Amino acid sequence: MTAISPQVRDALATWSAQLSGVHGAAQNTVAAYLRDVTGYLHFLAIHRGGTEGLAGLAGLPQGDLRAWMAHERARGVSARSLARSLSAVKNFTAWVADRAGVDASTVLSARAPRFKRKLPRPLSAEAAQDMIEIVADQGQDGWTGARDRAVVTLLYGCGLRISEALGLTGAAHPLPEVLRITGKGDKTRLVPVLPVARAAVAEYVRLCPFDLAADQALFRGARGGPLNPRLISAAMERARMQLGLPATATPHAMRHSFATHLLSAGGDLRAIQELLGHASLSTTQVYTAVDAARLMDVYEKAHPRA
Repeated sequence: MTAISPQVRDALATWSAQLSGVHGAAQNTVAAYLRDVTGYLHFLAIHRGGTEGLAGLAGLPQGDLRAWMAHERARGVSARSLARSLSAVKNFTAWVADRAGVDASTVLSARAPRFKRKLPRPLSAEAAQDMIEIVADQGQDGWTGARDRAVVTLLYGCGLRISEALGLTGAAHPLPEVLRITGKGDKTRLVPVLPVARAAVAEYVRLCPFDLAADQALFRGARGGPLNPRLISAAMERARMQLGLPATATPHAMRHSFATHLLSAGGDLRAIQELLGHASLSTTQVYTAVDAARLMDVYEKAHPRA
């Protein structure tokens, strides 16, 4: 960070600390934002031939911002990644402008590059159920098969992220009818637990050879330590090869399947947003596009063009 002035470096540290402490941004999000803004500041130092003060950063002409964006695209940064970087730069610039009393509208009005949002790739209801069964059958002994079944059932039956499922402790057993989950940014949400999920976890606990203390991980590896998420990914990879499913059939696809199947069954979009723990409704709305795409696929198969 030698190309960045001490004043700006201190501002970066304060800004990132507030993102985490005040706004509850996840650690990975803060780290990504810091990388993006630091890269932007280094570019400006070279492009403008010197370091910028806080007021100068907030009042930059849009030509300099466009030059940075062109530089990023030229070195192979995708439109999606550049849009994220620009969001970080705008966030930091707005924060600086507020403290420096400078008009930053030129930077803040810059448009992000357009990109086609990738749609989630859910499994069909039948494939999701088959995935659970095959994963369970692959266990080298009874308890690991029951463990993997329980984890994947939580992903599909409750819409949990793999980190959320493996973050459960022994205190969560027996699973209640409504589970309090702490997700990204330490935000909590209430998730109903289906009887099949409670039964799957209960069966795993019954067979597990380790003492599942209330303050220790609920799901354990072969040696008794916390279960590594890569083991669930590997189990699903083997299962999808048996089932002939695409490489997109990952643990996160089970969460996508949960949301898509709820929507297909008439679920309310706001309710699904709360169940998934999405901060913005626009994040959840992507599943409406998935549902529409699946409907069109069924329509075209039923009514092929001549």
